[in-house]
Amino acid sequence: MKFRHELTYDASPAEVFAMLADPAFREAGCAAADVVSADVTVERVGDGFTLTVERVDRTDGLPSFARKFAGDTTRSIQREEWADATSGTLVIEAPGKPSEVQGTITLEPDGAATREIIELDLKIKVPLIGGKLEKLLAEQVTAGIEAEQQAGIAYLKEH
Repeated sequence: MKFRHELTYDASPAEVFAMLADPAFREAGCAAADVVSADVTVERVGDGFTLTVERVDRTDGLPSFARKFAGDTTRSIQREEWADATSGTLVIEAPGKPSEVQGTITLEPDGAATREIIELDLKIKVPLIGGKLEKLLAEQVTAGIEAEQQAGIAYLKEH
């Protein structure tokens, strides 16, 4: 399933990039998404950075057929690799689950603001219900992105 989501921040691309590379922002984004736990690691590499977020999310809001698949909580490992301040790659793994999430994140100037564009391929390899699970995954990813955006708006006001 193809997934695309755009966010806008009232800040320059350089400011948004600096925010995305800040572990404190990523921790605030996880808190805004109401995760059970999160471990955030950011390593600066040249003009970019590598991010790893290992997190545990609740599944109590999912339909029962999806909870049978996911369990009471689900663990994910998000990895982003940014070579520079314009774009990065994103991979989300769910250990033990037949899912694949990978794509790109791009920052573009939009007047005085910045547009963050997230494009992903979401795949869940489960016969019969894989498509339904992909739609639910897309909803969960959207909710997480929007929670992180709210944390980003607050972060940019403070910095």
